[in-house]
Amino acid sequence: MSGNSSIVTSVLDQLSASGHKKVVFCNDPDTGLKAIIAIHDTTLGPALGGTRMWNYNSEAEALEDVLRLSKAMTYKSAITGLNLGGGKAVIIGDSRKMKTEALMRSYGRFIKNLNGEFITAEDMGTTTRDMEYIRMETEHVTGVPESIGGGGNPAPITAKGVFLGIKACVKEVFGTDMLAGRSVVVQGIGNVGEHLVELLRQENVEVYVSDINQDRLQEVARKYKAKPIDADKIFTIGADIYSPCALGATVNDKTIKNMKFSIIAGSANNQLADEDIHGQLLLDKGILYAPDYLINAGGLINCYSELTGFGKKRTMQLTEHIYDATREVIKLSKTEKIPTNLAAARIAEKRISDIKKIKSSY
Repeated sequence: MSGNSSIVTSVLDQLSASGHKKVVFCNDPDTGLKAIIAIHDTTLGPALGGTRMWNYNSEAEALEDVLRLSKAMTYKSAITGLNLGGGKAVIIGDSRKMKTEALMRSYGRFIKNLNGEFITAEDMGTTTRDMEYIRMETEHVTGVPESIGGGGNPAPITAKGVFLGIKACVKEVFGTDMLAGRSVVVQGIGNVGEHLVELLRQENVEVYVSDINQDRLQEVARKYKAKPIDADKIFTIGADIYSPCALGATVNDKTIKNMKFSIIAGSANNQLADEDIHGQLLLDKGILYAPDYLINAGGLINCYSELTGFGKKRTMQLTEHIYDATREVIKLSKTEKIPTNLAAARIAEKRISDIKKIKSSY
């Protein structure tokens, strides 16, 4: 018993350290569902966050991921000016082998029992079809197909936000936000990455692309006249901008040492392996970092529009605000001489604390 109680204590310690409001562990032996839903903060509204399905090495690793991602969602909603809190969910398992209608609908019932405190959307390893299955059990889901009244694929909006974040950084570093003639390395050309490559090439940017899927790499490179490069060559290239659009933690001790980029701006979550250490290292090295949760907020804005009934025009207006919000973060970073990730957190925390004063929790 003592072993189990120490595990419970360590989980509760993790929750109090990260400031989470609630964490729900979902287990359904009939469908094989093992999931964790983390609700970080609901001051501004219900917690919204995607459901990621991933074959984690351990449940502890899954918990660590969901706690970190849900906290980032709180900050993302706050700094983007949305009336949403932060949450996230992970389903433990291989999405290509374990995912079934029954498993997703079972998961939907767990969400239903949270009575609107958590609203989900798609993420790595889940699709709009999965959101349809969840919708069969609960209304607290967004990102369902446009054919049944949803907001559809959020990738184009997410890419647009990243593109505007890049422009805001280019304005700061080079004095103009004109992108023609600049060079960008896009690492990871999934849904969002490909849309970003398209936007950059339309502006006559020199684009290098890298992806673990070689067939896709060659296909996207040909389609947009981009230059394919191997993953181990990314940090040897002296491009202006590095845009990580796949998994996180690619900005770390080793990669920063080799970087020749002026700017880091991409759609991947948790790009800094260690927020405190690597944000400061980039500042010391003179590399401008656009906080990921700010410039990749287009997908969240798309979901918010679906919830509130906003049309495409309003969605685009909210997304265009990412440019000004990025400029605001850069300004505070320069004034206070602090890393941009810290500046963004301060702006987000101020909004949460201001709103907390005028209303009780959701």
